[in-house]
Amino acid sequence: MACARCVVMTLTRPSPARPNNRRQPSDVCAMKANRVLRNAAVAASTAGKLATVATTAVAATAAVTTAAAVAQAKATARAAGLVYVNDQQPGISRRKAGKSFSYRDADGQRVTDAGTLQRIRALAIPPAYTEVWICAKPNGHLQATGRDARRRKQYRYHADWAQVRGEGKFERVIAFGEALPKLRRRLRRDLLLPGFPREKVLAIVVALLADTLVRVGNAEYARSNRSYGLTTLRNRHMEFLKGGRARLKFRGKSGQEHEIEVDDKHLVKLIRECQQLPGQSLFQYKDDDGQLQPVDSGEVNDYLREAMGEDFTAKDFRTWGGTLAALQRLARLPLPERSSERALKQVQNDVIREVADALGNTPSVCRKAYIDPCVFEGWRAGELQTLATGVRGERQWEAATLRFLSASRAKVRKVVKAAKSSATSVKPAKRASKRAIKRPTTAKVGARKAA
Repeated sequence: MACARCVVMTLTRPSPARPNNRRQPSDVCAMKANRVLRNAAVAASTAGKLATVATTAVAATAAVTTAAAVAQAKATARAAGLVYVNDQQPGISRRKAGKSFSYRDADGQRVTDAGTLQRIRALAIPPAYTEVWICAKPNGHLQATGRDARRRKQYRYHADWAQVRGEGKFERVIAFGEALPKLRRRLRRDLLLPGFPREKVLAIVVALLADTLVRVGNAEYARSNRSYGLTTLRNRHMEFLKGGRARLKFRGKSGQEHEIEVDDKHLVKLIRECQQLPGQSLFQYKDDDGQLQPVDSGEVNDYLREAMGEDFTAKDFRTWGGTLAALQRLARLPLPERSSERALKQVQNDVIREVADALGNTPSVCRKAYIDPCVFEGWRAGELQTLATGVRGERQWEAATLRFLSASRAKVRKVVKAAKSSATSVKPAKRASKRAIKRPTTAKVGARKAA
């Protein structure tokens, strides 16, 4: 049994030192910092992978879109009897030579062929253009490209290509007119939405586009040129009048001053509500976080595609509106008493100027790009005057326009098909006649040798 002294010594002896496993504050901070850095690295890696996936998806979508556009362009070129080309292929370059220009082929040799030089002169490439590329082939669908003073690429296409593309564009007008009822149903629904969601504000812009046919505009032109369209309008551009009317006053493309009245009282009320939102932009919507975002032209075109179920844009709206306006005006006009070519053209030019003023275009651009040529042909043939009999109201005019355009385009397709069929049937006859000429000649030569 242990003595009392030993017990006391045991109780009072200091315990052996234990290792201090408690972390110091500095160590804890360091570990937390390392953990934060690791998490940040993982997040960055994940974000990088997501960005790569997104970039790949965008690139893939762009590639598909580009491939589809090229395929369509090649088909159009074949239909026009041309070959598809691009300005990455070897071509003819332009060099300054005194007050004029000289032209070099892909091998650097000076172009002296009279026919080629005449073709180049006919392209009327502005002297100020730089980086000029000219197609070496007279039957290339793209004849020339160049950069203007603002470094924008400009294009010169073959006349036959432009004609076929124009016909295709006006074929789209019919499909656009047929899809309008679907768009209007969507507009009626979206305009009733509460607050300022994206769909409602885009519906307001599209409704105003339908009423005025004003260009949608883009932010770059608003910044650099101080020229505006529907999506870039400022609050100061809208003036509200008595009787529930409003007036748009702004400078548009090419410096043209626009002053357009809006008479739709419900639409004017909605625009007034948009103007009361904070900020200078007239048309803004609230995103999911409640933040105001200005609309842009891409969103308007996306809305049209989604609502109409086809690949339509705001430009199709203007083409439909220009064609409809020209048809309405001409249908009310009788043919001149003296139906000379000069008198007919005078009436046509007056109508073109009226429509051009409404669209904010020059008469030349309006005639080529926004009015279906069938309208003028129908007026000269007296078909429009018959069409106008008994037509009342905007919807009836639209229906009559669709019937006329569909019938006219069907005639055009029939004539083109007959012409192609005729051209195909002529070729074998020519080959046969050549063989018929050669055979007697061969026989004569053989007879002479035998003799």
